[in-house]
Amino acid sequence: MPNNKRWGVLYCPKHELLSPKRRWEKIEKCLKDNGVEYDFIQSESSSGVDRLIKMMINNGYETIVIVGGDSALNDAVNCLMQYDSSVRERVVLGVIPNGLMNDFAHFWGFRESDYTQTIKWLKQRHVRKIDLGCIRYTNKKGETCRRYFLNCINIGLIAAIMNLRRQTRHYFGSRTLSFVFSFILMIFQRLEYRMHVKINHDDIKRNVMTMCIGNASGYGQTPNAVPYNGMLDVSIVHHPGMTQLFEGFYLFVRGKFLNYKSVHPYRTRKVEVVEARKALVGIDGRLMRTPKGPFTITVEQEIINFLIPE
Repeated sequence: MPNNKRWGVLYCPKHELLSPKRRWEKIEKCLKDNGVEYDFIQSESSSGVDRLIKMMINNGYETIVIVGGDSALNDAVNCLMQYDSSVRERVVLGVIPNGLMNDFAHFWGFRESDYTQTIKWLKQRHVRKIDLGCIRYTNKKGETCRRYFLNCINIGLIAAIMNLRRQTRHYFGSRTLSFVFSFILMIFQRLEYRMHVKINHDDIKRNVMTMCIGNASGYGQTPNAVPYNGMLDVSIVHHPGMTQLFEGFYLFVRGKFLNYKSVHPYRTRKVEVVEARKALVGIDGRLMRTPKGPFTITVEQEIINFLIPE
């Protein structure tokens, strides 16, 4: 059984052209320079994250730090949610951003380029209970499933773009370049989907380009969402003309997405998706298998412990 002050560090290297070894060596040196006691293990896949997080929890680690991105954090959170509340109460998660997408880390002010500051913040052990979103759905086998998310769920065009972005980031390296290239490839994607959605007292039946349900900033689509108010922010984008589409992309890049006239924002505790015909579904930046039939998205308030800056 490890000392309860000792961190369990799970390293999830980027799968890109350049070797990740040098970056880990710098992070490791910074951990040692800051006097952090830790045990380190490396994962190469999402199934590995689940297995290794369980191993750390079962071996008594109370501080588990993910050196990875949104997808690795998502896997870690979903693993933690398989345990009862007494275990979740003693375990604290932290992140050193190192993924293809690090939106949840960016929400708190953590940056890939300044892991020294990140480690200093984590060492201060400022713990905050945060919310998780949850999608409940039926899979193709007819099984009832649920999946938790920290950042957002995308349904429709942006889910397709985020999937392209993950693939192109392997080649471009740059977050901005990969998104721009993905946007260009968007012209080959389906631009609208027939949806039937219930939000608060609204019963929406119409063609929709994309919908984002955010527990946090949602890759810029739910910029006012925060993971500690027990609410989900929702943005629904109706299908615009081509000129409006480029205007919307410009506002998205500038961080003014809600100013786009085709965006309809909501704040709610529950979203019922009765129909989302042929629309892809992405969760925390990763494409998930499309649910079969209707599905529901809710929020669970202050359900896990997370290390944040002061």
